[in-house]
Amino acid sequence: MTRRRFTTVLLAFALLLAGLGVRDGRAQERLSIATGGTGGVYYPYGGGMANIISDNLEGVDVTAEVTSASVDNMLLIENGDADLAFVLGDTAYDAVEGRDPFKQPVPAQTLATLYNNFTHVVTTTDSGINTVADLRGKTVSTGAPGSGTEVIANRILSAAGLNPDQDINRQQLGASESAAAIKDRKLDAYFWSGGLPTASVTDLGATPNISLKLLPNAEFVGQLQQQYGAFYATATIPGGTYPGQAEDLDVIVVPNLLVVNEDFDEQMAYDILRVLFEHQPELVAVHPAAADLTLQNATQNSPLEYHPGALRFYADQGVTVGATPTASPAASPAA
Repeated sequence: MTRRRFTTVLLAFALLLAGLGVRDGRAQERLSIATGGTGGVYYPYGGGMANIISDNLEGVDVTAEVTSASVDNMLLIENGDADLAFVLGDTAYDAVEGRDPFKQPVPAQTLATLYNNFTHVVTTTDSGINTVADLRGKTVSTGAPGSGTEVIANRILSAAGLNPDQDINRQQLGASESAAAIKDRKLDAYFWSGGLPTASVTDLGATPNISLKLLPNAEFVGQLQQQYGAFYATATIPGGTYPGQAEDLDVIVVPNLLVVNEDFDEQMAYDILRVLFEHQPELVAVHPAAADLTLQNATQNSPLEYHPGALRFYADQGVTVGATPTASPAASPAA
């Protein structure tokens, strides 16, 4: 065989191996993590997870996928187009209950509660907007279609006495796009549900001639708990989290979950959790929100049942999964 032909055969073999998911001569099981937009926390956090799992579970290759976030992620879990997903707790609960916009119950379970999403209502000091009620008549983004941000934005606006479809000029933009629209003076305010800090909000606050302002919204938590579930709570965005945000700010929070389909392999679920907790400091280096990935936090406040592989992992760590918060019996369909 000539050298040229031998080289051609080697190249063809390498391409075949790549197509079969083979790395270093070993067959790879390919998994995907559904995350969110590039301007939020899900995507960098999910990318860090993908790298840690790929590097520490032999025969497993994981990729983080950009998505519209929570609603779409639950649909991806339902139809098998994603293996793991980042999802807001309220959206996850709607999905497993088969509530609008989900047409049937999604068979999903929790691996871990990751961290709290803080409800950001972002505007500027020169907008004249001081409360959520002041958004009436303004141009407001309620988040990308198919996102958990859109769900909670609609609920908070309704709690404030506003009809999201009639009382604001609604835009449906992701975090990065919303921040860009504020800079271009095409948007008065936007909702964002994310971890601390969110890069696109930090970037907006650091933009010359932009004076960032975040609106408090904790006052609506009682209405949301009564109507939708006990998984809503309040927490504080500490002063100094973002440029120009000098004072502490109380807002509504909802837990972020790492979920899988209930048919996900039990041993794989166990091993994924094992390597994530073993390499948690590496995740923190990717994004500070990963500092909340502790055994205590991971086993609390999920409105979904935990996957059997997760239950076995936590039991081996001597940790008992906490009570599951549920929606009130009178909960109405998602907005």
